[in-house]
Amino acid sequence: MWAHSMTVQDYQDLIDRGWRRSGKYVYKPVMNQTCCPQYTIRCRPLQFQPSKSHKKVLKKMLKFLAKGEISRGNCEDEPMEPAMEDAVAGDFGLINKLDIQCDLKTLSDDLKESLESEEKKKGKSSKKEESNELSRSQDIEEKLGSGEPSHSVKVHTAPKPGKGADLSKPPCRKAKEIRKERKRLKLMQQNPDGELGGLQARREPSFCPPKAKSNQPKSLEDLIFESLPENASHKLEVRLVPVSFEDPEFKSSFSQSFSLYVKYQMAIHQDPPDECGKTEFTRFLCNSPLEAENPPNGPDCGYGSFHQQYWLDGKIIAVGVIDILPYCVSSVYLYYDPDYSFLSLGVYSALREIAFTRQLHEKTSQLNYYYMGFYIHSCPKMKYKGQYRPSDLLCPETYVWVPIEQCLPSLENSKYCRFNQDPQAVDEGRSQEPDRLQVLYKKVVMPYGVYRKQQKDPSEEAAVLQYARLVGQACSERMLLFRS
Repeated sequence: MWAHSMTVQDYQDLIDRGWRRSGKYVYKPVMNQTCCPQYTIRCRPLQFQPSKSHKKVLKKMLKFLAKGEISRGNCEDEPMEPAMEDAVAGDFGLINKLDIQCDLKTLSDDLKESLESEEKKKGKSSKKEESNELSRSQDIEEKLGSGEPSHSVKVHTAPKPGKGADLSKPPCRKAKEIRKERKRLKLMQQNPDGELGGLQARREPSFCPPKAKSNQPKSLEDLIFESLPENASHKLEVRLVPVSFEDPEFKSSFSQSFSLYVKYQMAIHQDPPDECGKTEFTRFLCNSPLEAENPPNGPDCGYGSFHQQYWLDGKIIAVGVIDILPYCVSSVYLYYDPDYSFLSLGVYSALREIAFTRQLHEKTSQLNYYYMGFYIHSCPKMKYKGQYRPSDLLCPETYVWVPIEQCLPSLENSKYCRFNQDPQAVDEGRSQEPDRLQVLYKKVVMPYGVYRKQQKDPSEEAAVLQYARLVGQACSERMLLFRS
């Protein structure tokens, strides 16, 4: 449907029923008929913890800003996507958490056994061999932690004949703990007095677990906003600009933003120049049906459609198009300068938008979610969205949110799934009183019950009732359906 004008609450309710927008065009896939069912996906930012691959992207950006270091390893990233190893992480590591935990435990057992046998054979091994052992174990754990499939790591797990668990020995620990312990002991040997850079080292037995504090991961904000040196090579600034030609900042940056869009579409999507005109850009990413609202209990920036501009050293290198709604930040699109593909801007911008949602939540407590559009399990280019955990998928029949972990086994068996496991559950927001639906006919607002009496075309009733079923009772009573 074409949305001439829409409140942010109306659009919030619509995306919670599987709708999305492209400019003012608002659409909903027919889920049980389409070849590639598109499930609305949302991330829960308040519980979000960046994965190992996410941290790599953030550190890569910090290194580039601080020292100008350029990592050319993954320059061919797809738009809004991480690199291929991240896709593997999404498919295996984040989906099969239990497999990873089992792999890590097996790894701990294997490492412990290999370390014991090494000590018996060689006694005190040379520093060179020790460093090789550490680098190998670190490499194995990094592969597991990044979410790569377990079969890619060759860990010998076959138990030795006649050898079982020795209860007299301390319990197994993770490889990370073993590495930390060995490093600490090595430092203590180098400093017999126990002075480690001005800090007193405690001589603890090797089986003591490390302090909990040292194992606490850095927050997303710590990783994004880590302080840079005064002589940093680059400066990155993120500006939130309302999508309105009446806004001076939006108007002054429009030409540069449009040029970036053309460069992106032609390089990444191979669009011909005639399909990247100013009219297409404006209709697709600048026109929005959402009415800007600034209620006192809302976020300082208000609700509506925005461009989140990434300015590097005074020029725009990426633009994230977002909608700020009563309960969420909804990602619409991202375009960026292909010359900066090495920064994985698709992943970086998604992490920034998750952090931005958390920031908005501090003032507006009901704004809890980050909507990433559609998740298509059968399409690798759209599957990466499942990496941002915890996340939920929308049931296409009852419109309730279900954790993605519960949905994936069903999606492996069938492209189309009803995620709600309760067979008795129904769509609570369904249209039950279609006569109350509001119609705008001949410049007059009237309920459908009145409008229907003036119509004789049977196809008209079918179209209106389909609209009522798809938007739900609440929206059908608030929005005006235009009929000519």
